[in-house]
Amino acid sequence: MYFEEKGEIFHTTYSIKYLYTQSLKAEIEDKFLQYDNSLNAFKPTSIISKINKNEEAVPDSFFINVFKRSQEVSLNSEGLFDITISPLINAWGFGFKNMDNVTPQIIDSLRLLVGYDKIRLENGEVKKSDPRIQFNMSAIAKGYATDVIAELLESYGISNYMVEIGGEIRTKGNSPKGNCWNIGITKPIGKNIYDYQNLQTILRLCNKSLATSGNFRNYYIKDGRKYAHTINPKTGYPSESNILSTTIIADDCMTADAYATAFMLMDTTLTRKVAEKEKLEYMLVLGEKDSTFTVVKSKNFDEYIVY
Repeated sequence: MYFEEKGEIFHTTYSIKYLYTQSLKAEIEDKFLQYDNSLNAFKPTSIISKINKNEEAVPDSFFINVFKRSQEVSLNSEGLFDITISPLINAWGFGFKNMDNVTPQIIDSLRLLVGYDKIRLENGEVKKSDPRIQFNMSAIAKGYATDVIAELLESYGISNYMVEIGGEIRTKGNSPKGNCWNIGITKPIGKNIYDYQNLQTILRLCNKSLATSGNFRNYYIKDGRKYAHTINPKTGYPSESNILSTTIIADDCMTADAYATAFMLMDTTLTRKVAEKEKLEYMLVLGEKDSTFTVVKSKNFDEYIVY
């Protein structure tokens, strides 16, 4: 029979459906705890927190896997994805509330602490070019956590499941209806809100992962044009791309999650190049001056659309 486990983790919700002979809720919660002890930057005793504070800590497999994949994505995205971006995010403030207080001098000083080329793993030890460098893996963490739970299920021989954590999804096999998993994508209906009761489209996923980044409700307007609330780690300033949302389909959710963030900053040429190299499908929602939205998709994205 199909089981469904629901709850809250990492300041968001999760839903896990799987075909098995018994509930694995306890095992799932234990795996979440292990993950939390490694990669929760807000937990003082976690491995990532200790590394941020330059305390003695041995990176575990969770940290190493995310670190290595993050560095690969950073390289492929020409530095537009970066797990050292925290100082810039903190300077601008949530929702850009500190925008009026940020100066070029502040940005220049903080950029010295940002850059994927300033960190490395050497013999299982994290090396920083400056001890003040901080790690923040939130742009890839939910995706990887989704993969971790999927791998747990597969270790029990489970071949039909859907793991969803905060909107990041990994699927395998069939749903309870006996076919691939149908995933709804919410619809924008105005200049700043989603219509959560109606769907823009439904995607059918078979042995694929999906992640989204961006929010129609979080943007600012400059010279009559909308811009998403995304910091460019290379410049230190808010992105001047009008991409408001990205949806990425990939084989694993860690990859989908990371590139959903990176694609928010990429130009069209780089987007196509990376998507081809990484075998990704994507859908981008662009904000226009008249408060309408334009949708741009990769050439094979429609193959996943039910309607």
